[in-house]
Order: sequence, then C-alpha cells, then structure tokens
Amino acid sequence: MSPIIPESNDNVNHCREQRPDAVLELVHTIMHQYKTQQFQALRDGQHELTHMEAKVLSYFGHRPGTTQSDLARHSGRDKAQLARLITALRERGLLQGEADAADRRNTRLSLTDAGRAIQQAAQREAEILNAQAVRGMSAQQQQALLELLQQVKQNLDKPA
Repeated sequence: MSPIIPESNDNVNHCREQRPDAVLELVHTIMHQYKTQQFQALRDGQHELTHMEAKVLSYFGHRPGTTQSDLARHSGRDKAQLARLITALRERGLLQGEADAADRRNTRLSLTDAGRAIQQAAQREAEILNAQAVRGMSAQQQQALLELLQQVKQNLDKPA
C-alpha cells in the first residue's frame, strides 16, 4: 500500500497512510495540528503568548500556590527552561510569587489578574479548537473516542 501524497510540504505530520500500527503517529499529528492552530491564535492575538507560556499559565491557573518544582514534576520539562519561562511571565506581570511560609526557599506561584485574563482567553481558544476537532461526531462517538484514548494512555502507563 503506498501512502497518499499530502497537499502540503509537511510530510511528517500529514501522512495519510492508514496502518494498524499508526495510532500514535496519528495522535502526534493531531496534537501537532492542535498546537499549531492554538499557537497561531495566541501569537496573532493581543497577548502574544508562546505555546509553552500558555501551558505554564494554565498550570498555575488550575493549581494556584504550587511551585516551579511542582510544574517540573508535572510536565517533565527541564527546570532551567521552566525557570526562564516563569521569570519572563513574572516580568510581564502575568505570574506572581509568594514565599512559602513553611520553607522560605520555595516560591508559591499564582496568576495575576492580567495572567488570569490571558489564561481564560487561551482556554476559550482551546474550547473552540476542541469543538472544531469533534465537529460532526455524536456525543456517543466523542465518549467512545475518549475511552479509547484513555485505554491507549493506560497501556502506555504500564511497564512493557
């Protein structure tokens, strides 16, 4: 079986060959499309956020009072990269920090009002993209898709 030639130059992320072992490649392609569209909306909007900046704001928006170390554990990202992101977001007035009362070496981070407004705008954009992604699917199909993806995740969470 030969692959269908994509209409774009992005051969890695738009291969349309349907193979039984291509599940994770398709999930990767979908996430690449999602991130690209979300990044475009964030970059072109009034907030000029990168994808990672939006993710950091989302993390602290959902978990106010957590630390940079908490974010590093959650995301698996390099601590130095996260430190630069957090510093830049604090300098822009989107994140604020407060020393941990129990351990003054730790800083508890949360969104400022400006950060919360931007995080909410990014969340609305994510909801729009989600609705676009599942357009034409019934509620039952959406639920089945979620369950199948959860099974894929659980399979990968288990040691081989």
